[in-house]
Amino acid sequence: MNHKWLLLYGVMLSAQGLLAQGPSPAAAPLYASVRSVRNEADAPAAITVTGTVTDEKGGALPGATVSLKGSSIGTNTDANGAYTIRIPDGTNDPVLVFSFIGYQAKEVAIGNQTTVNVQLQGDAKSLNEVVVVGYGTQKRSDITGAVASVPKGRLAQLPVTNVLQSIQGAVAGLNITQSSSVPGTAPSVTVRGQNSINANSGPFVVVDGIPISKTGGSLADINPNDIESIEILKDASAVAIYGTNGANGVILVTTKRGTTGKPTIRYSNYVGVENFANVLTPRTGPEYAQKYADWLSQTNQKQVNPVPNFGELPNYNAGITTDWFKEATQTGILQDHNLSISGGTDKVRYFVSGEFLDQKGVIKGYQYKRASFRSNLDVNLTDYLSVGTSLFIANNNRDGGRSNFLFATAMSPYGQLYNPNGTYAIYPMYPELLYTNPMLGLVTERVDRNTNLNGNGYLELKLPGKLNGLKYRLNMGYSFIPARSGSYVGRAANDLLGTANTFYSETNSYTIENILSYAKDWGKHHVDFTGLYSAQQRRYSESRANAVGFVNDELGFDNLGAGATQTSGSYADLYRLNSQMGRINYSYDSRYLLTVTARRDGSSVFGANTSKYGLFPSVAVGWNISNEGFMKDMRGVSNLKLRFSYGKAGNEAISVYRTITTSSTVRSPFNGVSTIGAVAGNLGNANLQWETTLSRNLGVDFGFINNRINGSIDVYQNNTKGLLLLRSLPIITGYGSVFDNLGETSNKGIEVTLNTRNVVKGPLKWESTVVFSSNRNRILDLYGDGKSDLGNRWFIGSPIGVVYDYQMTGVWQRGEDASSQDPGAKAGDLKFADTNNDGKITADDRIILGQTAPKWQGGLTNTFHFGNFNLNVFVQTVQGITRNNNDLSYGDESGRRNTPQVVGYWTPDNMSQTRPSLAYNNPRGYGYASDASFTRIKDVTLSYVFGQPLLNRLGLGSVTVYVSGRNLYTFSNWIGWDPEAAQAPRGSGDWTNNYPLTRSFVGGINISLR
Repeated sequence: MNHKWLLLYGVMLSAQGLLAQGPSPAAAPLYASVRSVRNEADAPAAITVTGTVTDEKGGALPGATVSLKGSSIGTNTDANGAYTIRIPDGTNDPVLVFSFIGYQAKEVAIGNQTTVNVQLQGDAKSLNEVVVVGYGTQKRSDITGAVASVPKGRLAQLPVTNVLQSIQGAVAGLNITQSSSVPGTAPSVTVRGQNSINANSGPFVVVDGIPISKTGGSLADINPNDIESIEILKDASAVAIYGTNGANGVILVTTKRGTTGKPTIRYSNYVGVENFANVLTPRTGPEYAQKYADWLSQTNQKQVNPVPNFGELPNYNAGITTDWFKEATQTGILQDHNLSISGGTDKVRYFVSGEFLDQKGVIKGYQYKRASFRSNLDVNLTDYLSVGTSLFIANNNRDGGRSNFLFATAMSPYGQLYNPNGTYAIYPMYPELLYTNPMLGLVTERVDRNTNLNGNGYLELKLPGKLNGLKYRLNMGYSFIPARSGSYVGRAANDLLGTANTFYSETNSYTIENILSYAKDWGKHHVDFTGLYSAQQRRYSESRANAVGFVNDELGFDNLGAGATQTSGSYADLYRLNSQMGRINYSYDSRYLLTVTARRDGSSVFGANTSKYGLFPSVAVGWNISNEGFMKDMRGVSNLKLRFSYGKAGNEAISVYRTITTSSTVRSPFNGVSTIGAVAGNLGNANLQWETTLSRNLGVDFGFINNRINGSIDVYQNNTKGLLLLRSLPIITGYGSVFDNLGETSNKGIEVTLNTRNVVKGPLKWESTVVFSSNRNRILDLYGDGKSDLGNRWFIGSPIGVVYDYQMTGVWQRGEDASSQDPGAKAGDLKFADTNNDGKITADDRIILGQTAPKWQGGLTNTFHFGNFNLNVFVQTVQGITRNNNDLSYGDESGRRNTPQVVGYWTPDNMSQTRPSLAYNNPRGYGYASDASFTRIKDVTLSYVFGQPLLNRLGLGSVTVYVSGRNLYTFSNWIGWDPEAAQAPRGSGDWTNNYPLTRSFVGGINISLR
């Protein structure tokens, strides 16, 4: 039995032990409730209930949901609105819940009835939906800020390893980029553009009320199947409550909790395969040989051999080629197992889950395993006192040596893969030493693991009597994240001495929050207040050791003392944040809404000459126009609300100790003795303070025809001042740069979300969701002098990220005279525009060719329901991106590497106007700026929900089977692996992340036991 089944088996044994153990004082309430459920001696007999579900006009509602309250038992109505549901033995006081999108849910006590017909009334259902906001919840109709909820279908129906992958392109204003598909890596995220230049611009992430950002953890540690909801806070009214952490948006994640009723056991599993979404095929043997001949011709050299290196000759003469791409890659395998148990009584509710994820990458050696366990518990000790916990542990494993994908695509097809003795040849194209065998990483020893142990707890006190509405809540969170890595590179991997290293780190974090809230209604007035006092701390430490010079490769990195030379190092830091916050929500007659928030944060990262505290206020107003009397006759309008917010948030996103001047150590010889000395390290700035972002947001929420058409439109403007900017210094000072509060940026944009129910009657239902967002990012100031920073490519009035380069206009052809404009250029060289019209090509001709962030992006989701079949199709589009293309700029490297078939080259015969000759050595360092816009069929999922009659016979609550495809096809003009993937060039030191976008095909099953 392997470890994934041991994990699942352990969860089941835990549940079994819970049912079997005696009534200890701590377990007595849960034990009694479970025993009462199991005691069926006097329980009611099973009954079968039939009936129909209709709308307010008597029309049938096919696909309406009928479920037994407090259980997982449910069914859907057929094309005529009819249903049949079996209520099992032992169900006391059964209640059926009838629901349908766009209609009010209805509960009916069954008693002894066997026929129940129900008529549902239209309702703007989402308006009464409770939405998680900072430090509490609100009805959606009462929200004054820009808060986007991730569609539940994106969370529940997609097989992904990281939840951010499932919401990419599905939320307006949320930009998620997967630049590398290395198993276990998380995408990068920004909300409403990039505010900061040097400081972190990622959003603040909170899980179950406790921050996971700045603790060393990430959303990669969270099992997507454990997530109940995700909200994105975007404007000042929504994010100011998080003060210093809110300037870049906030992501709130809520995990699943237990519900009252019988225990529900759910098991889900999916298995799938992965391959490359697009293959940039290298040249075949004959094509490679032809390219070499063309290179010699274009560089005026005489060809002696048909291939560049004599190490390639034996295979060439024998007609033997090696498919290096095939050797370095494989079919990826993806599998995931989830088991959860939830249930409870009025006093105790629980949710327990376990997961094992195993991903074998498409590039050999890459793999990712995650084993996680979660336990969420809520206990009502009394009518006024409740406690609860949210505990989870996640172990991440990324072990294994890795093949070099960059080298695999560069290798000659005539190169030698193996030595005569069966070991990998170090230099397949000997005497070419530029490229080693891409498979050498597979013979190295490598460990990369980390564990996230996270424990959150709360105590909530609700005061009775005259103090009714007053509530105190204590939140406590602690996380411990140890991480270790180690590697050994020996002789087989071209290290003749042997090099070993080890690394170990620990991150200990805690959060304590005291929250006091009060809610009061009198007449048409409603007011609620939330006050907070909190403290956070993170302590980080690391140690590392290295050794070189081993007599053999047997010990690996397990005995560094066996190395001839050892070095070591360590580091530690401490971060603290103290906060106070107050928020008041007021509404009159659910028509006029007001929210006022202020948060004061004190951070340890800021300078000794400052108070270390910052104040972040916001105000927002809302008007529910649809609740006005004059709107009563406008029956087509289900919802119409205007929102406006204004406020300030902060950003402290620099590492600790940057305000302190520190020295670094260096070892150097002195009088023949190795001596430790000090050199200039970090130049501190004791006056350093927060970045502040002023945000304005105007929004409208709308719904028409019983909310059949609904959505929202937001326009915003964010101005960030006092940027935490890394300012360059003259090297004569001994320091290269220093952080300072300089500059200003602006982000303006519009966001649109539109949900429609296109077909709602008959056997077919069709729903659509469209999201659109456009952001305009600009640098307004840098150093106070109105000047741009050419060296860093920062330009006043332009986006933060731009491509600044020459404008290519074609290729010089034979017979064209380049001497007047570009002396030295010859046929086959790139031709550039003389943008300043001075008659020659110089560095002054460089211009801004485009921006690296999208000008606009969107997503379209279509969901079809037909009987028990459901089809979901999601298409993503990202437009207006310009990127330098490393797949083009690496060139031929003087005839020394293979190149992709699609990346051609100029010859006198083809007279290409887009690609240079093989002799062109790119003297100006042109980056081959290319349009990286794309439209992608992101995912398609087809599922089948088994009918309740069959499930009743099998004794099951629900069963859904599905097949899903992800990253199915990309429409783009980009020449390369993928417009989103960041392929590092040779020599960058980042070859391990050269892992292009993958396509996956997955089949899965979700089972619920009753």
